[in-house]
Amino acid sequence: MSLTEQNITLWGDDIPWLAGLREKGLNAFNKAGLPTAKTEAWKYSFKAVGQTENLQIDTAPHECDGHCHHLHDLPFKAYQIHVCDGKLHGEHFDLPQGVSLKPLVEAIYDGDAKAYLNKSFEAEKFPFAALNTAYLEHGFMLVIERGTVVDEPIFIRYHNEHTTNTFNNIRNLIVVESRAKAEIIEYFDGNGIGNINNIVNEIFLSTDSSLQHYKLQSESASTRHISFNSIQQKSGSSYKCFVAQKECTLARHESYIKLMQEGASAEVNGIYKLNSDGVSDITTNIRHLAPHTISNQLVKGVVDGHAKGVFQGQIHIAPDAEQTEGYQLHRALLLSDEGEVDCKPELEIFADDVKCSHGATCGDLDKEQLFYMQSRGININDARRILIEAYLQEVLNKIDNSAVAEWIKAQF
Repeated sequence: MSLTEQNITLWGDDIPWLAGLREKGLNAFNKAGLPTAKTEAWKYSFKAVGQTENLQIDTAPHECDGHCHHLHDLPFKAYQIHVCDGKLHGEHFDLPQGVSLKPLVEAIYDGDAKAYLNKSFEAEKFPFAALNTAYLEHGFMLVIERGTVVDEPIFIRYHNEHTTNTFNNIRNLIVVESRAKAEIIEYFDGNGIGNINNIVNEIFLSTDSSLQHYKLQSESASTRHISFNSIQQKSGSSYKCFVAQKECTLARHESYIKLMQEGASAEVNGIYKLNSDGVSDITTNIRHLAPHTISNQLVKGVVDGHAKGVFQGQIHIAPDAEQTEGYQLHRALLLSDEGEVDCKPELEIFADDVKCSHGATCGDLDKEQLFYMQSRGININDARRILIEAYLQEVLNKIDNSAVAEWIKAQF
């Protein structure tokens, strides 16, 4: 049985606008279908999606063995939120004044979600986001209220307990109101087997707001992790994203960013490290739709064994987006003959007065540096580890919060 043939009963099917939204999502997915070699945005990693016939869409009530009750041990202070097997855990959250959090179903029922849900992207262009819309139920709405400066990071842990062959759809709405500032850390871990986690974050940044968004993907080796982050930015807003991906069957992080008004800026940086046969895909589409907007991207990867690293980055400059700056760079270390790195940087420029560049490099560790370190008594494995750490450090230095940077580094 395919995903779309399953008989699913979802909360809120009696709400006309929500039922209509889900139907549009399902129609968009059925029209596009699962990615194939002809799907341009997925041509390098479509095979890693794998078979979906035996997957079950998870809409069951939340149950867990209590593991997610415990606070995650962090080397820094943070406000912690748990999402267990795709479902927001708990009813009361220890968050500061000016920050509100509620389950998505509650935000829909209250009417708060309607102004934001599915307002930041075109479902027909993104098949898994369309499928997420068809079955949207689980997730949350997080609002950083006007003028609020959150003093500690908001740490969101997504933990899969022991589910098998489950399709988890999570839809989050994150709203940062005017002059508000926050840091959000998303951490994905767990022991699920053969699951697909399909996460969509719709993020809205109002005038002069700021969001630092960190993500660490560290799930089981058989997981397929597909995340789509759609961001809309107003004048003077700043969005900085850092993504770190470890090995699993597929880890795909896609950013779709619209710089809609003057002075908006976006930064997407990332690292990935693959040692066996996983696939890491970092895809970005940054659309400069107004003058005086800026974007920067730096992604570095390390690929060994039979693994595959993918970077696809598009910068689009609209006709009226004069005096815009857009830069992107991808570098990879390819440490084995069986590994693969695919890179597709794109510039799409329709304005004259702009500064844009893109670049890509791929190579092995420097043999002279390895020889020098060995000649000083450092064994080959330690020498390789030291050089790889130094190679990735350039991107880690992009993280403004040094404690978060050290925590992410320790996971690699």
